[in-house]
Amino acid sequence: MNFGNLIKPLNWSLALLAIALVSGCGGSDGGSTDTTAPTVSATAPADGATNVSLNSSVSATFSEAMDPATITTTTFTLMQGLSVIPGAVSYVGTTATFNPTSNLTASTVYTATVTTGAKDLAGRALAQAMVWSFTTGTTTDTTAPTVTLTYPVDAANNVAINTSVSATFSETMDAATITTTSFTLTQGATAVPGTVTYVGKIATFTPTTNLLPSLLYTATVTAAAMDLAGNALTPEVWTFTTGTTTDTTAPVVSSTAPLDNATGVAINSNVRATFSEVMDAATISTATFGLKQGTTVIPGTVTYIGNTATFNPLSDLTANLVYTATVTTGVEDMAGNALASAKIWSFTAGAIAAGPPPVDLLTAGDFVILANTAVTYNGTAAVPAVTGDVGISPAFSASITGFSGYAVDISTNDFATAAEIVIPGKIYAPDFTGGALNSNGLTPAKMTAAQNDMVTAYNDAAGRTPGVGATNLNLGAGTLTALTPPLVPGTYTWDAGTPGGNVNITGDITLTGNATDVWIFQISGALTQASATNIILGGTAQAKNIFWQVAGGITINTTAHMEGVLMSATAITMNAGATANSRLLAQSAVTLGGTVTQPAP
Repeated sequence: MNFGNLIKPLNWSLALLAIALVSGCGGSDGGSTDTTAPTVSATAPADGATNVSLNSSVSATFSEAMDPATITTTTFTLMQGLSVIPGAVSYVGTTATFNPTSNLTASTVYTATVTTGAKDLAGRALAQAMVWSFTTGTTTDTTAPTVTLTYPVDAANNVAINTSVSATFSETMDAATITTTSFTLTQGATAVPGTVTYVGKIATFTPTTNLLPSLLYTATVTAAAMDLAGNALTPEVWTFTTGTTTDTTAPVVSSTAPLDNATGVAINSNVRATFSEVMDAATISTATFGLKQGTTVIPGTVTYIGNTATFNPLSDLTANLVYTATVTTGVEDMAGNALASAKIWSFTAGAIAAGPPPVDLLTAGDFVILANTAVTYNGTAAVPAVTGDVGISPAFSASITGFSGYAVDISTNDFATAAEIVIPGKIYAPDFTGGALNSNGLTPAKMTAAQNDMVTAYNDAAGRTPGVGATNLNLGAGTLTALTPPLVPGTYTWDAGTPGGNVNITGDITLTGNATDVWIFQISGALTQASATNIILGGTAQAKNIFWQVAGGITINTTAHMEGVLMSATAITMNAGATANSRLLAQSAVTLGGTVTQPAP
């Protein structure tokens, strides 16, 4: 969820209670007359967003194409208190944009509304008025957006001739600037005819006909593409070479969060579906990805990045109730192949959590070890004791070594041509020097998204307000000795005077709470856990809800035991004999000499 504002605006409960997201969300694959009312699938800024730039526009993306004549300053408004903000409204594809006449006021709450006067092309009114709020910061946005992912990746070979081409941006763009003028595809000097769609942060170019086999194509997104503050894109150009065949393989949902039949799920959780390949973002919306409690549709928004779609409920779930998520066969891959079958799974919300909301790791949470530059095993075991997937940056300068004991089987794939590590996980890397995997094991979209999500999650944890839910807010001068009583759930920090901001764990620490309780530890320097010390969980506390946000390096010394998600802005080292029920997420390198197991979902 977006936790920039910990309390949802009260108008959600009134304005959005009855939003209908998916008609027959339990797996209808179409074929009958569509009578489903449209909804708003995504907004920018998001509900509850803070520090929004003063020169930002506001956008709403719909679950289907709308009647442009009904998208006006009458049906899409922005207000500050009781004052109407003057501006203009544009509509392109499925996205409406409200552009204020002048900059917004600093440190002020604004409320955007799309009314039921907005209608789809069949004349069906929006299911319910969409109302969301955000708070401005104090500065304007002057940062140029960039392209962070492309499909196909630059220099890709053997690309299916029936593929579409996409570019993922670093931020939400002005949909009116994403057109066949700003996003083009050429073969030599010949322009390829096609159409351009834009949803969320992803623009997709769909050729009118299949591409020609065995030829080099060039995709370009120019500076004519702009973000919601009017900043021009840093231009992006990439090439790929087609193969000789079409792609006819249906995609599948390869993983979900929460897992099917999971219990004790935090009431402020998002719901995610990860696909077996890159999908067409235009097909992923509240019309194809929904959540229900019994027969009641849960209102929410949907985002898609990398291979993962995320459903964000507009308010917290209800404790101890069963929820059912559905991804329908309306979603398609970049070749137009529909999902093989609808994906339906259920989970049970837990009790109301103590402490702050959990940090959403997004796709970084798919890995037990994730690093930017290197993953090295230097322990003595014949096979490194790692339970879960290991990932490294898609940059070819990155490497992973010491994993030669793993059995590699590339005959079965969950993502592109990623190597399967038979026991107990998979390795995603451009250079697996300890085995047979080479560049064919690279999955750039998945790995780049995970790297970006790792930084996003780190920044989220670092930005939390200390003391939320905690009785002891400040843990002294940089040493954590054995504590009595145990640390209750909360967000903890240290004295600003701690030398170098470093923290040392010199005794056993017990964290006691329920299955949905959360602890966040904010450390401005390095974290060192002494040998033979332990992080101990009491009650039904879970490692997945403990977050160590560390600006420096993290070192877990010999025979120490750690619990929780380790997020370092630099490196993580686990020495020989150390154990961890953790995720090791390092923005530089991970060196492993001990044993690490990913926390239970």
